[in-house]
Parts: sequence; structure tokens; C-alpha cells
Amino acid sequence: MSRVDLLERASELRARRTPFVVATVVRAQRPTSAKPGDCALLLPDGTIEGFVGGECSESTVRAQGLRQLAAGRSTLLRITPPDAVGPPAEGIVTVGNPCLSGGSLDIFLEVMRPPMLVYVYGATPVARSLSEVGRAAGWEMRPVPGADAAVAPDTSAVVVASQGSDEHRVLRAALRAGVPYVGLVASRRRGASVADALGLDSEQRERLHTPAGLDIGAHAPGEVAVSIVAEIIKAAAGAPAPSGAPVMPELPQATDPVCGMTVAVTAATARLSREGTTVYFCCPGCRDAFAADPGRYTRTL
Repeated sequence: MSRVDLLERASELRARRTPFVVATVVRAQRPTSAKPGDCALLLPDGTIEGFVGGECSESTVRAQGLRQLAAGRSTLLRITPPDAVGPPAEGIVTVGNPCLSGGSLDIFLEVMRPPMLVYVYGATPVARSLSEVGRAAGWEMRPVPGADAAVAPDTSAVVVASQGSDEHRVLRAALRAGVPYVGLVASRRRGASVADALGLDSEQRERLHTPAGLDIGAHAPGEVAVSIVAEIIKAAAGAPAPSGAPVMPELPQATDPVCGMTVAVTAATARLSREGTTVYFCCPGCRDAFAADPGRYTRTL
């Protein structure tokens, strides 16, 4: 897969709001098959598209990349022979790989998660300002001038700033969909009246914020928008992920009995069935070595 193909594939994943990791070789100490600039995409199911070295280094990238994806943190991964592993260094995850032929690789694992998705209903000055401030925060803002109440499954917030137009229907739909933050731009008195009319249970009422925004003395549309963005950030810090957000699966791991590597168990992981037990390997080479002389390695199972 060429770099152009990888860039197109990455754009496709972003458009689908699919999380992934970009793994880029930034340093290679011979002998290694990978070279600086080699790149691959790691998907949540463990699939690797592209090239970052042989099967052993690819297995390490898969296992560590999935950990970083679950944590939401990018890092520099150093893959090196076990006897070359030095003391821990800030910003670097070092993994001793017994399968390497003596060289080492530094691979930057860049976690790419979809930005927070926020719907803003209404065509008012506050609605327009909120869309601008949210985009400045790096969020994906979807302005809805009309009264369409549909939202994507991984929506993080819905804010209604329509000054009364169809707000009951939009709010009720967002709350029923499980959106973590639902805000209504209204006076305290009118907001309380709308909330009472919705007939909400306690859990839904907790997710409904009206007047929307933190109390910072905001008056102008831009100031109100800033207060709403701040409240969404505060709410998101203590709230679970949206119900439709991509799930970062904790893939099971196993130890290769031949080389001792920790491998992530995916559909692509090399394996062998022995006496009713499935044994996993970092690469077909280790699998074949095990198959040729199982007794030599079964003590490690």
C-alpha cells in the first residue's frame, strides 16, 4: 500500500469517525526490513494496513498500538533486542523483541480519535457563535437550522438555541438517544418550564442543562457560547462515552511459547491447536518451530 493509498484510507476512516493509529517508522538501526518513513494504519480490530517491518515488529506494533488507542495517547515505540533494553525514558515505550535480527526500530504511534460531535439547533446568534467556538476547540460541529431531531449514535452533545421552535421534540429525542449533554439556551424560568413539560426521569433530568452554560456572567452571544463550551467540557470529563461511540476493545493477549513475546490475539494472529488448547504466536516462523518440536516449548505454556 503506497503512502497516497494510506492517506486516502486515513481520510476515509476519519470521515467514518473510526479511531485508528498511524504507525510511522522514524528511525531504523540495521539490520531491519523497515526504513524511516515506512508507515501503516492500525485499526481497532487489530488489522494493520501498510508496512512497519516484518511480522515480529508488526506484532509488537499491534499489541502496543491497541494499548495506546484504548488510552487515547500517542507515544514513541522502541523495538529492540532484549539485551539492548535500557532504563525507562520519558515519552518512550521500549519493548524487547527477541525475534529481531539484531537491529532496532523507533516507531511513532499517533492515536487518531474522532473529535467530539456536537449538534447545534437553531439559527440564532448564540447558535452561530457556538458553532464557531466549538470548531475552534477542535470539535465537529453540526449546525441544524431546522427542526430535524435525528443525531448520530456517537453524539457527545446537543444544544438547542432555537428560541422556542420545536425545542420540546428535539430535546426529548436527544435525551431518549442517550446523548451525554443536552443543553437548552433559555432563561432560568422558561428552561424550568420546558423541563417540567418534558416529563423526564431523574437520569434524563441530570443530562438536561438549562440555562445551558456555566454561570460566568455571560451576556453577548460569543460569551454565552464560551460558557456552553466550558460546561460541555466539564460534563464530558465525568460522563461515560456516548452510547454509540466506537468501543476500544481490550483484545486478549497471549505469550508466544517460542520467543516469549506478548502478542495481541486477533483474527490474523498465528495460532496452532494442541490437545484442545489454542496456542498463539507472533509469526508463522514461531508457529512452525513449535509444530516441529512441541515438547521443547510446552514447558512455557
